[in-house]
Amino acid sequence: MKQLKILLIVVLATHFCLAQTKEFRQLDSIFNVLYQQNQFNGSVLIADKGNIIYEKGFGLRNETTQKENNTNTIFELASCSKQFTAAGIVVLKRQGKLNYTDKITRFIPELKQWDKVTIYDLLRHTSGIPDYIASMTDNWDPNKIATNNDVIQFYANRKDTLRFEPKSNYRYSNSNYALLASIIERVSGKKYADFLATNIFKPLKMKNTFVYNRREKPQKIDNQAIGYVWAKKSFQKVTADDPKYGQKSVYYLDGVVGSAKVNSTVGDLYKWVNALKSDAFFTPEEFAAMTEITQTDKGKNIDYGFGLDIRKGDNKFTYGHTGNWDGYTSLIYHDQIKDRTIIVLQNFNLGAIPFNNIQQLLNQSPLTPEFKKKVSLSESVLQQFTGDYTDQEEKEDKHRITYQEGHLIYNTTSADWDMRFFPISDNEFKGIRQGGADAVIKFNRDDKGKMNMEMLQNGRKIGFGIREE
Repeated sequence: MKQLKILLIVVLATHFCLAQTKEFRQLDSIFNVLYQQNQFNGSVLIADKGNIIYEKGFGLRNETTQKENNTNTIFELASCSKQFTAAGIVVLKRQGKLNYTDKITRFIPELKQWDKVTIYDLLRHTSGIPDYIASMTDNWDPNKIATNNDVIQFYANRKDTLRFEPKSNYRYSNSNYALLASIIERVSGKKYADFLATNIFKPLKMKNTFVYNRREKPQKIDNQAIGYVWAKKSFQKVTADDPKYGQKSVYYLDGVVGSAKVNSTVGDLYKWVNALKSDAFFTPEEFAAMTEITQTDKGKNIDYGFGLDIRKGDNKFTYGHTGNWDGYTSLIYHDQIKDRTIIVLQNFNLGAIPFNNIQQLLNQSPLTPEFKKKVSLSESVLQQFTGDYTDQEEKEDKHRITYQEGHLIYNTTSADWDMRFFPISDNEFKGIRQGGADAVIKFNRDDKGKMNMEMLQNGRKIGFGIREE
């Protein structure tokens, strides 16, 4: 009987390993396709029911050294940083140093014009405060790196009015979390980075997680991923502030923390998710406040908690966040009901995430390919689609299709969109775009033999043109 039990355990263990291997291979196939098509460059960790079933790095973390991403590579989290800023506020609340209902002018008296705004409003984006990224774009010296104090002084001098009455509406604003970081510093008497390290990262043994301003205070960091974009009209990867791309804001806003600037690894973030889901760090009451769906004064649901996007319903409870800044894209997602975690960190701004396919595989549902594979077409075939296409309803602004390095490039005569498309059939081309937007261009000849183009987004026609011959 004992031998039979041992044999049964071995058989079950072998079957479990084979099942895991199958999932790994399926996921690996999907991510490899994306990597080969310039749609993925980074690290990913996927866990189901407490077990990591897929963890891997793809592509280069540094184009100069040619070193590769791996499961321990450190990435800037962009807006995924906000949940840690919110966590810092929860800790200060626990310590009795503030209340969520406190007005922000208690801590930042310089912003007296916003005396109706509370900490709750900052956390849930119901403040009406304008976004500093947009406000400072044309009103800041691009050669000077701004800090949180600069943001406060900027708005104190301008005396901007609120976009709406606090609690009457929800509008995402990076300013909310920059101000929360400043409140953390003023209440605790510590730098934002030091407070998070002492009170969150170290207790959770997140050894590779820290706040880092790579332009304001550059350091040599082992296994760090550099954020990249494609240079305009080129397939060369450069940093976003490179003149070949020209996004100056990532330079002069590099000193602002709270809305971004936390750096981490997929493994450390998995520790964070495990702490959230199990009440290992926050009390059940604290976690409930962080993940509560509230309402505006007008009765509209706010699906945003404390630095977390929240979705709740019948047998549904998920939370997480996305980020996109300075050549980095990120996703932290957890399904509390299914005990499922998806963490994706990328150092390429056009990176895609096969979220639906991951869910289908883990749910053991039929797999509907989310991203079609690139097909091989010769340069001569691709060149036959180039030219200017005129929409009869908008004749002045023409669609312009050019060819470059195996791709068709989309612009218009009035704007440089620099969108890149690769072939997925003899006459269909898939757009390489961030954020999951499903852009496709189709080409066909009409009854008169003229080449027509049709642009689709998520299956809906958004553009049409006839080529000028």
